Amino acid sequence: MKRTKITDALASTDYGKEICVKGWVRTHRSSKAVDFIQLNDGSTIKNIQVVVDAGVCDEDTLRQITTGSCVAVCGLLVESPAQGQASEVQAKSVELLGGCDATYPMQKKGQSFEYMRQHAHMRLRTNTFGAIMRIRHNMSMAIHTYFHEHGFFYFHTPIITASDCEGAGQMFQVTTKNLYNLKKDKDGRIDYSDDFFGKPTSLTVSGQLEGELGATALGAIYTFGPTFRAENSNTPRHLAEFWMIEPEVAFYDLHDLMDLEEDFIKYCVRWALDHCMDDLEFLNKMIDKTLIERLQGVVKEEFVRLPYTKGIEILQEAIKNGRKFEFPCNWGDDLASEHERYLVEEYFKKPVIMTNYPKAIKAFYMKIDAERPVCNGEVMEETVQGTDVLFPQIGEIIGGSVREESYDKLMGEIESRNIPMKDMWWYLDTRRYGSCPHAGFGLGFERLILFITGMQNIRDVIPFPRTPKTAEF
Repeated sequence: MKRTKITDALASTDYGKEICVKGWVRTHRSSKAVDFIQLNDGSTIKNIQVVVDAGVCDEDTLRQITTGSCVAVCGLLVESPAQGQASEVQAKSVELLGGCDATYPMQKKGQSFEYMRQHAHMRLRTNTFGAIMRIRHNMSMAIHTYFHEHGFFYFHTPIITASDCEGAGQMFQVTTKNLYNLKKDKDGRIDYSDDFFGKPTSLTVSGQLEGELGATALGAIYTFGPTFRAENSNTPRHLAEFWMIEPEVAFYDLHDLMDLEEDFIKYCVRWALDHCMDDLEFLNKMIDKTLIERLQGVVKEEFVRLPYTKGIEILQEAIKNGRKFEFPCNWGDDLASEHERYLVEEYFKKPVIMTNYPKAIKAFYMKIDAERPVCNGEVMEETVQGTDVLFPQIGEIIGGSVREESYDKLMGEIESRNIPMKDMWWYLDTRRYGSCPHAGFGLGFERLILFITGMQNIRDVIPFPRTPKTAEF
């Protein structure tokens, strides 16, 4: 008999129909007259109850049906007399497809997230991680759907690159060289002439630079793929391998960019509310009791658009009034998460798009503002047309900017910052041949999933986290 997914069985009212469901046992309760099995196949957060009357299944098989085992059940779909479930299966046959011994690490008891990270290959079968992965899938679909509906082209940028978009140098090197016998030149430097690509290459930290090439040819593109950062950080907000969404659009100015950022992220949150409510209700109950309310608030609220200088003035006024921060907050400082969250969660109580940051703390490719800002009556240094979208409980979730389209100005920044550009002639060509105004942003996919799910650690919203000293599974 053809298998029926449990999500479809639970939605059906075709009572009396014979169906076959297959899945993994969540719980199994036995009595002399009847056994009750809660079965889940991953298609929904909800289990279907299987009722096994005496004589339907032999005692030896029933004893082997423990939490985590895999079974196939054929029987009648019937209306359930129990509260909280509309349907159940009255079993006619039960087949044990895969037994599960007593060492199964995801037994039905309270497990810490730290414990489950050690068993990431099995944690996917729990209710919490099943919900997270279904939401992750839905967010992927929302992203592709949004950009397709808005005329963007999905653009595949390389994972292996010879350029460092962010200039931080924290990249994973890619090489075929024998690390036990490295060929070096007369100055003692590694000779890459015999390497696969003939030059140093690394895993990408961003598809932005190549994305700009796409935007200046196709008009509007987006990338969505894995990126890598060899940063020795063990915070709940950092991964060594993570996914990024990076749209780039020709002929956009700062206001167009902010409109896109707000509209896009509201679309994603609305998609979650429309398509993932069962999983969100579970997470709202088990993880964060304000989750759904917070998501609904993001969709309803207009985002605040706040110049960096005004934000600094607000924070400094808060300090004068007794607000304590761990890190300093002076004009020119890169704001810490505590500053960002104060603005979002306490002062404005809604998402904030912060703009016009000091040039010194932002990337070389950002367009410089025409006028210098005034902070507390003093004229400050140059600022750039950068944007950071700040969210409650997360802080920065999107970083973007208008890109500098002038070849001379861009070269001026490269030279003043001593950025090695010998391998980036192709990027500069976009400013030499038909340059145009353009803008874009980057959204860390896992940070979006953190916000949508209410989880607190980024390692819990990706199937198999890659972090310092951890590359299991």
